[in-house]
Amino acid sequence: MDDQSVAQRVLDHIANGTTDVGEEVWREPVANYQSKERLAAEIERVLRRSPTPFCPAAALPEVGSYIARDAAGTPTVVVRGADGKVRAFRNACRHRGMQVASDSGCTRAFVCRYHGWTYNLEGRLRHIPHEAGFPGFDKEAHPLVPMTASERFGLVFVTQDEPALGDDSLGGLDKLISPEQRLFATTEREFEVNWKILLEGFIEGYHIKSTHPESFLPYGFDNLNVIDLFGSHSRVTYPFQRIKKLAKVAPAERRVEGLLTYVYHLFPNVLITVLSRHTNVVILEPLGVDRTRQITYTLTNGGGDDPAALAEGKRDADFVGNTGAQEDRAVVQAIQRGLGSRANDAFTFGHYESAIVHFHKTLTAALS
Repeated sequence: MDDQSVAQRVLDHIANGTTDVGEEVWREPVANYQSKERLAAEIERVLRRSPTPFCPAAALPEVGSYIARDAAGTPTVVVRGADGKVRAFRNACRHRGMQVASDSGCTRAFVCRYHGWTYNLEGRLRHIPHEAGFPGFDKEAHPLVPMTASERFGLVFVTQDEPALGDDSLGGLDKLISPEQRLFATTEREFEVNWKILLEGFIEGYHIKSTHPESFLPYGFDNLNVIDLFGSHSRVTYPFQRIKKLAKVAPAERRVEGLLTYVYHLFPNVLITVLSRHTNVVILEPLGVDRTRQITYTLTNGGGDDPAALAEGKRDADFVGNTGAQEDRAVVQAIQRGLGSRANDAFTFGHYESAIVHFHKTLTAALS
């Protein structure tokens, strides 16, 4: 999966008029996008048991930085402690269940605004107002309830429930988010679409010519992708026309920055899109069979605090967000409406959609 190997695979496809193809065709029942029981199983048995990226580490830059939001339907707060370690907790006071944090910010402690019970950054209950009213109550036995959290590849992973699903198979990666990347935007939007339909639109290039004829196609290729599968995850490479110039560069000296887009799918519900000048960490939170909240963290592709890198990242993000992303959203929302037509018993994913086939195979296996 190194850049030089990907560049050679792309150049070979250009020369031969080919693309990566999968080994099988998958038929996914339409009922699996409509069933409330199926969605409940996906949330309870997969999303809550998978080590899932919650945010980039850059979103928690200093001691006391925290983010509070629902993840897989569970109120969750993630915070960087005084020791620099990231921790995750169920966002509920141990007195009456009030959430102890909201949105994001930086704090020295979590104070429940209902009765003032106070927890330190490690989740330990440190103060109960008028504590005499709770005789024999053991503060040490009532911390915020922890979840499993880890910081890897520039991401904060959270696993809510045990037993966790098996090996997350990320050992083959050498990078995702680097320390030189800076977070410059966080957005949340809700879409009237099933989370899997929204995800599928990110991980195949079979649609480029018909969906993006004036936005992406002039700069890229129709149905030319390199697809890598690793463990439960995948990466789809979308090359730009200008990658052709690498044919004249010695293989060991080839650099692909600005010449392609990488889209990583980290199973089950997170996508990382590495574009020319910015990177998005996209988290898809199912709210219902036909509603999804999309949380997007947008970072520079390097440069540290250099204002020029930040300006380039913002320009790149504006172009992508105002063109191709809108076209993709229109398509997936139309697919959601089309579910009600009863035209299809199943959706058919072919050899050019192998990352989607891999996703559905993995999800089906996890559920069974």
